[in-house]
Amino acid sequence: MEIRRARKGDIEGLLKLLVQVNMVHHLGRPDLFKGPTTKYSKEDLMELLGDDNKPVFVCIVDNEVAGHAFCVKSEFKDNRLMEDCKTLYIDDICVDEGRRGEHVGRSLYEYVEGYARDIGCHNITLNVWECNPGARAFYEAMGMGVQKTGMEKILDDQRCDGSTR
Repeated sequence: MEIRRARKGDIEGLLKLLVQVNMVHHLGRPDLFKGPTTKYSKEDLMELLGDDNKPVFVCIVDNEVAGHAFCVKSEFKDNRLMEDCKTLYIDDICVDEGRRGEHVGRSLYEYVEGYARDIGCHNITLNVWECNPGARAFYEAMGMGVQKTGMEKILDDQRCDGSTR
């Protein structure tokens, strides 16, 4: 098992995993997520892999992308309300369905945590959809806790596109 920054040659593997992530969300919230699709195109990934503020890490097992972590560096500096703070946000983490139970996710998360420490981050943040209790349990097992809660009320007569039913 090798964990490293993603490279151009990893794009096909990343796209495969991005469809898996999308489908988890689509099946849990078809009112919000289209499926099957990906968050990024091949071209988007080419650009993203060159952005040091948005590092992408991959876990390679048997010469294939077994998992990924898309991250975003952010920093509050001289903010009127917030303390100066450097954060690493995990935008997306996924383990290939065929590799679950092999500690790919734990290894990726621990690598990302080490990276965050190395670059001087105060914390790691992420969002978990309530329709994905397995992901929430995983992050809790990694030592994460709730920072804030997003809430919603679905209006029976409104669709996402603004039309009424």
